[in-house]
Amino acid sequence: MIPFKNRFHGHSSLNFVYRNGQVTHGQSVSVRYILNPHRNQSRIAVVVGKKIVKSAVRRNLIRRRVYEYVSHRLLALGKVYDIVIIVKSSDFINMHHQEMTQQLDGVFNNTGVTDSR
Repeated sequence: MIPFKNRFHGHSSLNFVYRNGQVTHGQSVSVRYILNPHRNQSRIAVVVGKKIVKSAVRRNLIRRRVYEYVSHRLLALGKVYDIVIIVKSSDFINMHHQEMTQQLDGVFNNTGVTDSR
């Protein structure tokens, strides 16, 4: 899990990212992001819709897996961003960790929010 200071609180800030942020699409995931100079820390949210996965247990499993990926790459963010990761496919439940990491790395590399290592 990521620290409390790096999580979104309330729907209004998510709506701001949805309306004004840039988007990058991957095979099973999309990332919406916007630069936020008003904050000291980047904020990240993972969204898995009920239309994608009906069971709350499985939605939370996907969410936890993506948050685990993000927690290891949180320090690689170049500046302070608000990022919303939207899971578009239920394939994330059965996907191997390497494949999930490759998809998320590909989408994040396309956004340009991470520093190149």
